[in-house]
Amino acid sequence: MKLYYKPGSCSLSPHIVAREAGLAVETVKVDLITKTLEDGSDYRAVAPKGQVPALLLDDGTLLTEGAVIVQYLADQAPDSGLIPAAGSFGRYRVQEWLNFIGSEIHKNYVPLFRPDTPEDYKPIARANVAAKLAVLDAALADKPFLTGDTFTVADAYAYTVSRWAGYAGVDVSGLGNLKAFAARVAERPAVRAALAAEGLA
Repeated sequence: MKLYYKPGSCSLSPHIVAREAGLAVETVKVDLITKTLEDGSDYRAVAPKGQVPALLLDDGTLLTEGAVIVQYLADQAPDSGLIPAAGSFGRYRVQEWLNFIGSEIHKNYVPLFRPDTPEDYKPIARANVAAKLAVLDAALADKPFLTGDTFTVADAYAYTVSRWAGYAGVDVSGLGNLKAFAARVAERPAVRAALAAEGLA
């Protein structure tokens, strides 16, 4: 399998999951501005959406959308504990978090990364992100991970978007639970390996 990624972006989440699951996945770096791969070829010839992550399976099938890719990867290693069994209520809890992170946190960061966002809107965008990160902080008040004692794909995604706060100027100084969570996750061997492979550590 090939995972198409941009260092530090949302593709970090499936990169972490692949390593946590012990899967052999080749990573391929993408320039999202030029939509090219390192060999100069057009990334859109591989992934027409032109976004990361994208997972190219060994049979040539392409899978996109990070929240879907992480579930697919976790299902390839069911003993990893990265996601509960399909049809179980635990699975729906993980999917609930994946959806919240994707729609309420990830997308709220977008104006902060766009060069054409008016400066007077950025404080509003930062406040929106901070309010949603506070939901994660509250959920982590009495447990190490979002759904309990086990690290899941939802935690990989939560960790990824929490890393962006500093780059985007979002104040998380009062979110002690989230900061402790991020520190715990950052110490996981698979996470350290993914960060190192992406040149982030």
